[in-house]
Amino acid sequence: MDVPVLVIGGGPAGLAGSILLSRLGIDHVLVERHPSTSPYPKAHLINPRTLEILRQAGVADDVYEIGGPPGEYRVRFQTSLGGDGPLDGRELFAIDGFGGGSLRASTERATPCPHTNLPQLRLEPVLRRHAEQHGHATVLFGHEFVRYDEDADGVTALVRDCRTGENFTVRAQYVIGADGGKTLAHQLGVTLEGPRSIARLVSNHISADLSDHVQGDALITLLMHPENPFKFVGLVPMGPSYGKGTDWARESEEWGVSFALRPEDSTTLTEDTVAPIIRQALRLPGLDLTVHRTSTWGVERVVADRFRYGRVFLVGDAAHRHVPTSGLGLNSAVQDVHNLAWKIAAVVRGQAGPDLLDTYEAERRPADVRNADWALFTFMNNANIDVGLGLSASASQEQNIAALAAYLSDTQAGATLRARGAEIIATQRTEYQALDIELGFSYESAAIVPDGTPRPPSDPLGLHYRATTRPGHRLPHAWLQHGTERMSTHDLTGVGDSFALITGRDGDTWRKAAATVTEELGVAITTACVGAADGYLDPTGEWGQVSDIADDGAVLVRPDNHVAWRIHDSVQDPVHELRKALSGILAR
Repeated sequence: MDVPVLVIGGGPAGLAGSILLSRLGIDHVLVERHPSTSPYPKAHLINPRTLEILRQAGVADDVYEIGGPPGEYRVRFQTSLGGDGPLDGRELFAIDGFGGGSLRASTERATPCPHTNLPQLRLEPVLRRHAEQHGHATVLFGHEFVRYDEDADGVTALVRDCRTGENFTVRAQYVIGADGGKTLAHQLGVTLEGPRSIARLVSNHISADLSDHVQGDALITLLMHPENPFKFVGLVPMGPSYGKGTDWARESEEWGVSFALRPEDSTTLTEDTVAPIIRQALRLPGLDLTVHRTSTWGVERVVADRFRYGRVFLVGDAAHRHVPTSGLGLNSAVQDVHNLAWKIAAVVRGQAGPDLLDTYEAERRPADVRNADWALFTFMNNANIDVGLGLSASASQEQNIAALAAYLSDTQAGATLRARGAEIIATQRTEYQALDIELGFSYESAAIVPDGTPRPPSDPLGLHYRATTRPGHRLPHAWLQHGTERMSTHDLTGVGDSFALITGRDGDTWRKAAATVTEELGVAITTACVGAADGYLDPTGEWGQVSDIADDGAVLVRPDNHVAWRIHDSVQDPVHELRKALSGILAR
């Protein structure tokens, strides 16, 4: 096989990369050693930035169709689901999270794609179906990458058919390594930097009817009881099989149940032994449940020292592995390939110079380090939950029972303890309400033209997202009206094959300049003169509030919906300025 791109790995990053490449018209081969998509729940939260990418790729509607209802999510802390003891079945604390409840309005202003909850074993088949339906993709599950050789013109990879044992070669210009670090890392000698063995997590995929024991809005239920054999038990709904319901969590037939172990804890749990432990942790001794999968894995925060090795680019878990708090791992992986796919396409099509590909590592590695650090910070901050409840790892079980009884007591002292606890535990909103972490990252590289303005201040707690058109930042979302069509500013770049030039109402000279530069450079530029009589309308005034340009200014947006260049008002020679900016961005 001879194709422009070889994708190694058929998880979320590899499949999303395949879809994006196909939408950009780039032929490629994807190989995945497993015969099918993952049977493990793994990640479940899909954040707005990732859903914006899936929306651009034509996938988001199918994800929302089977995912949890946006805007309804809370995180609930309880002692247990059942039991008849004095501390059983008590709610300790609840907080809106991931765009739910009090967060809904601000999330919907910031993005056309609010959060959803969909476990990875449900998401991957959706991505695979979309990847396989495109004519530009050859998707080969049950095929294992063996090794590769690189020369001046490309890469020759050896691939084995796992069913027949037969080998064949794939010749490609570039390789996207989305194999989770399983194979490529050894040949490349990848160095992963950061702490390992932070904790051990036991993840269980079960079927059970918990409708009488959970709240319908609970995206995550954390069970904390002094008599539990584990520090905490995390419960995540995986959804009803018969489609979206209005009470998604309560209607869920399948669940992810997780236990945290200390690194030195040698406890071994399997599908055959874990069921009674789950019943004990939930305090539902008669619960009818089926255990589908049990996996134990080490929690680490590591990032590769390099994301590019010649013609090979690492994405997702091959480049970085996160602590699961804040749900940034899978989301970062999809954002990696979104950054990379349009750049590879531009180089393959001859629209950009090869140096454009250097900007992948320059942009994504800092963003992934930021996400990995934030996930670790929120993981460590969980210790404050114990503090807020008056619990201590050094105290005896009897002492912790007494502390929790005092916290829950119907007394003035109990009310004081709960009020203090609410103050302390609410610091964990840095995990559950971190919209600025999800949307507020920015890039600095040769593919961004700085305009000399300072970076706007960001919320140190990661909560409040501030939209800006400063170059390098994600294009602010605003609803526009174009004829009878209501569209997001993000829609102007189409499927990711076009730049967008957004101007003020007096942007006709920019529109003519874009037509000239498009003809000269062979690069598509969609123009939108917002406010012009024959252009795009800003019916809510949202774009006017965040555009930060004059009526004759312009914002140039890359195909991945990051602002590449901004000029506040008119210039003497708009063709020259736009040509210069775009040529620099594309390493022409």
